[in-house]
Amino acid sequence: MGAVTTIRVLLADDETMIRAGVRAILAADPGIDVVAEAADGREAVEAVRAHRPDVALLDIRMPRLDGLAACEEIRRTTPGTAVAVLTTFSEDAYVSRALGGGATGFLLKSGDPYELMAGVRAVADGGAYLSPKVARHVIAELGGERLMRGAAARARTAGLTARERDVLALVGAGLSNAGIARRLHLVEGTVKGYVSAILNHLEVGNRVQAAIVAYEAGLVTEG
Repeated sequence: MGAVTTIRVLLADDETMIRAGVRAILAADPGIDVVAEAADGREAVEAVRAHRPDVALLDIRMPRLDGLAACEEIRRTTPGTAVAVLTTFSEDAYVSRALGGGATGFLLKSGDPYELMAGVRAVADGGAYLSPKVARHVIAELGGERLMRGAAARARTAGLTARERDVLALVGAGLSNAGIARRLHLVEGTVKGYVSAILNHLEVGNRVQAAIVAYEAGLVTEG
């Protein structure tokens, strides 16, 4: 039997109690190991360079270097580490900048513990994860009025084939190419081709931007 792969995580938050709580939640998943912690963004960047974790889980508001700047630096200097952002409803305006900085996970601090574990697993697997509660709350903050954005998103996805829409919905749900392949009973290489075609059609640069379009178009089902 092959060895079980463990997802190595760096956890960065300036509040000790928050770090302890998140660490305890992740410890419940035997496939996730918090290998380092940081109390500010600068420490987070240095710890990523030292430990090379699979995922850096970053709070947005931290001293010395905030989570958004830390995200940008981590993605620039250590591209093998995926970044997920811990957020609150009061920080909606930061999401678009985090997108531009290369974050692929957006997790709610006060959300369901399962979402935290699922989000870490999704970004580690090359997927994008947008907490459903965060998605519903921030879409209007990403520019324009909600109904207009919904109509625009539906128009953008109208040209996709039925299978491409299925794939886009699962991208929005946080699945990686491998996960989508299993769900739709496809070869992973075929899914990769679909995802590439979808990104080109939607004119977006990454999976999390495609996921937001999927939410806006109403393609992502609850649960």
